[in-house]
Amino acid sequence: MNQSLARTIHFRPQERNIFFHLLTACNLSCRHCYINPAQHGTGTVSRQTMEEWLTLFYNPAKESNVIFLGGEPTLHPDLVHGIRFARSLGYRSITIDSNGFLHHNLLDRLSPDEAVLSFSLDGPDPAVNDPLRGEGVFAVCRGNLEKAIALGFDVSVIYTVSSLNLNHLHRMPELLASLGCKRFFIQVIGLRGKSAAGGQGGLQVSPEEWLRVIPEVASNAARRGIHVIYPKVFLESGEEFQCAGLVAENYFIFPNGRVYLCPLCEDFPLHSHRIEGKRLVENEGITEKKLFSLTIPEGCVMNKLLQPGNIEYHADGSPRHRISCCLLKQELR
Repeated sequence: MNQSLARTIHFRPQERNIFFHLLTACNLSCRHCYINPAQHGTGTVSRQTMEEWLTLFYNPAKESNVIFLGGEPTLHPDLVHGIRFARSLGYRSITIDSNGFLHHNLLDRLSPDEAVLSFSLDGPDPAVNDPLRGEGVFAVCRGNLEKAIALGFDVSVIYTVSSLNLNHLHRMPELLASLGCKRFFIQVIGLRGKSAAGGQGGLQVSPEEWLRVIPEVASNAARRGIHVIYPKVFLESGEEFQCAGLVAENYFIFPNGRVYLCPLCEDFPLHSHRIEGKRLVENEGITEKKLFSLTIPEGCVMNKLLQPGNIEYHADGSPRHRISCCLLKQELR
């Protein structure tokens, strides 16, 4: 399949997306977890703070969406309350990104029309998934995914591609089709959190591997009636670079009050804003926001600054591939 057959999902200025990390605690210890407690804190957002921050970031003039994350968000005892409070404010869509354990009997306390459930699976079977996410995780996640589908929930599966599971990605469309899952997110592994720490080297895949495998698997899934979304990663020749930090509204919120506009920056104190009380305050000094406008041949300036090992060069010094904004997506239906 030619990658150009996929449609680029361009940034929408009338849309606002809130990635709300309710806590950093998790019942798993995945090899590629991006949470960094030194930067994100170890606390849990209280029910009152949850309401205040949802109110702070809701904009009735925008199509506002919220994605609840962790750690593992279903560990939060007030998650269902937060979902219903967000609905009462008018958020257009509400999604829970879960490792699949669905704590606090979530499926028994939530109605299918209240939230979308997104499950993380990094392999088509336990032999591939569990060395990455933990022993027994595949069985629990699959069981709860099947139960959620049977109950009528709108569900999706996220597969984080690494060198350890790339060659098994082609088996996922058949699994998802057999389960009745109609939405599939293929995610590139980032050099954040554990992936950036010592002892986890070699998890990333090369540009050639990504372009060889991902578009073909996405096409196969789409032929089975599955809606597929995956990062664009590389720009086509002559394609204009766009930074979400300049042309879109995405806020990545952490329990310690840090607010980032770019997820690549989350291992560093480069956050553009912080929450003080009920106010969003812009930080002074060098922050991610002040770097977004820099134009470079490599494309994404944050990738060049923070993950320079991702970029390869020709003999004349020009980059072999131009890196897209990490939030720019491709889709196939």
